[in-house]
Amino acid sequence: MKLNMVEEEDYMSDSFINVQDDIRPGLPMLRQIREARRKEEKRQEANLKNRQKSIKEEEQERRDMGLKNALGCENKGFALLQKMGYKSGQALGKSGDGIVEPIPLNVKTGKSGIGHETLLKRKAEERLESYRRKIHMKSQAEEKAAEQFRIRLKNKQDEMKLEGDLRRSQRACQQLDTQKNIQVPREAWYWLRLGEETEEEAEEEKEQDEDEYKSEDLSVLEKLQILTSYLREEHLYCIWCGTAYEDKEDLSSNCPGPTSADHD
Repeated sequence: MKLNMVEEEDYMSDSFINVQDDIRPGLPMLRQIREARRKEEKRQEANLKNRQKSIKEEEQERRDMGLKNALGCENKGFALLQKMGYKSGQALGKSGDGIVEPIPLNVKTGKSGIGHETLLKRKAEERLESYRRKIHMKSQAEEKAAEQFRIRLKNKQDEMKLEGDLRRSQRACQQLDTQKNIQVPREAWYWLRLGEETEEEAEEEKEQDEDEYKSEDLSVLEKLQILTSYLREEHLYCIWCGTAYEDKEDLSSNCPGPTSADHD
């Protein structure tokens, strides 16, 4: 027993510690990976060879093989056709305008009932049509919104232009009336309010103007038409031409008309 213990070497002895192993980094791991990969490939190949075909696969293979082979004389239906004068490769029918190849066989492999695929197809088409309608309605709504925005923008621009023309007419009316020593305008809104006013006077005049505007209830266009007519009749002046004419004949002959559109 003691002899056996002496012969056994301690794992901490020099004989174990000083063993010169292959210390190249990663080499043992690579060998193990390659070996495991080879074993896995061999196992998969063996499984593929030994795998038994399922009943469905065997049926499919037999069906494909049978469909590939043409009917022979042993087939009763084909034999009857031959008795009636049919030859292999001819088209069916008395005039020979029928089919040549048999009607293809579509095997149903799923577990769903008859008509289920048609139902799924119809539902898919309905979903697609619903999606198209939504896209069309969204596109129409966007076009309508864009058109309404363009209309609002144009109306705003037209309104700003009318207001600018009205201010020009009021400024011209005030200047021409002053040249004729007219101290008070025919209507309060014929003239622009004076810029050099005290705050109290401005507030007082604003309240007075608001009352006048409410009582008159005239739009900017109506005021512009009234004021331009007054300038043409009283001062022979056209704000579109920017000219004061000598007489009515000169005005009617050389001015295109009483509106802005006449001067475009």
